[in-house]
Amino acid sequence: MTATPLYCAEPARLDAARRLCERFSLPLIKQRPADGYWLELGSERLELLTTGKHGAVYAEFVDGAARHRREQGGGRGQPVAKAVGLRGARDLPHVVDATAGLGRDSFVLATLGCRVTMVERSPVAAALLADALERAERDETTRDIAARMTLVLANSRDWLAGLAEAQRPDVVFVDPMFPDTDKKSAAAKKDMQAFQHVIGDDMDSAELLAAAIAAAKVRVVVKRPRLGAAIAGVKPSAVLDGKSTRFDLYVIKALASG
Repeated sequence: MTATPLYCAEPARLDAARRLCERFSLPLIKQRPADGYWLELGSERLELLTTGKHGAVYAEFVDGAARHRREQGGGRGQPVAKAVGLRGARDLPHVVDATAGLGRDSFVLATLGCRVTMVERSPVAAALLADALERAERDETTRDIAARMTLVLANSRDWLAGLAEAQRPDVVFVDPMFPDTDKKSAAAKKDMQAFQHVIGDDMDSAELLAAAIAAAKVRVVVKRPRLGAAIAGVKPSAVLDGKSTRFDLYVIKALASG
């Protein structure tokens, strides 16, 4: 698959563009492409663009929906927080988000005090996350949250398998990107079609789940559409249903005794 190029639209940020290209092995181009997909670094942020009618795709931890969830998200009562085991927890877990994507769930968990390692195998997604993280580090309202977030560019399956005993996380969070067979849903998320096209589907979810179960100390949490199929292989220990999504829980102690 051809690497997605990066175009710097803001001359003053050329050094930042070069650093991103070097870190994530992205080709730097001198003019905006006439078609296809590309990353574009502007004065405010890094975006994934394509020729078409939908808007830009970017990661955001400071404003918009991230700000709303930070200020009015519902604390540990949020479904993702309950799924990870935060409700009533005395010690907050170290969470590995093994399919970080645009980092939305990672940010919620870091907002609630968790130490979160975001692992992403797509250089495009990782670059968008790095840009969002840098902006969050500069903003005084999110600086402390960003300090709890670490970004790793790697294939999660291999990365988890290579962890030493002392590095094993308490929780591994998995939100696989499957082919969208719901045409109505896909049409409603045009801006995400570009992201999914560039990132690709997670066709090795069963292998990732096995690696996650082997690495996690406490539990693995898999986020799925409410009516979506569970990942093939190990049966969940419990299921936490929501309005549009659900969380399949693989509790390590329960799996060991099962």
